[in-house]
Amino acid sequence: MRTLIFPLLFLSLLLTSCAQKKPEHIKISEPLEAGKTPVPSEHSPGSLWSAETPSIFSDHKARVVGDIVTVIISEKSRATRKATTSTGKKSSISASLPNLFGLEKAAVIENSNITPASLINTEFNNSFNGEGATARDSTFTASLTTQVIETYPNGNLKIRGGKEVMINNEVQIIYLTGIIRPTDITAANTIPSNKILNARISYTGEGAISDKQKPGWLMRSLDNVWPF
Repeated sequence: MRTLIFPLLFLSLLLTSCAQKKPEHIKISEPLEAGKTPVPSEHSPGSLWSAETPSIFSDHKARVVGDIVTVIISEKSRATRKATTSTGKKSSISASLPNLFGLEKAAVIENSNITPASLINTEFNNSFNGEGATARDSTFTASLTTQVIETYPNGNLKIRGGKEVMINNEVQIIYLTGIIRPTDITAANTIPSNKILNARISYTGEGAISDKQKPGWLMRSLDNVWPF
């Protein structure tokens, strides 16, 4: 029975590590959920135009639900961090008992290793030095056509869009959502990604190349249970 304890313990740890939640990949449904269609406003009596009819002098920028706008994605980030920690502690304790009603002499007779002048003499030293550094530099450039799915009372627009590209059985998925201002849209009906509020940009991949970029399931399982 005792010989089965360690195999069962290892198996339980292995199954626990295998049950780790798989990283969530944002997938684009086909087609994307349609945006909210606003209720058409009634025509004003005696007028050929409604409040939603654009001016004859207006451009072709996105401004209502269902319009499309192209996002020019150009994201660059660079970060560095360095930390150094150094701590130390030193303490010592000493005590003597030269006179104790003559009992110290009896103790010396019983044990010649006892010295009343230095009964206790301890010293403790502790030190720690740690240093770490990290650096990250990334660049992401792409263009993605999105759709206006919601308008806000202040005129801002919520956009969303995505696309999937398959090359040699490798699927590349781009997803974007966020809030933009109509005034930031250019005359060509484009907007840079740095003008998007609460932007969520995801660029993931699935396929043979993505699988080769991560360790196997056994290595991941051992990493999860390895205590050192």
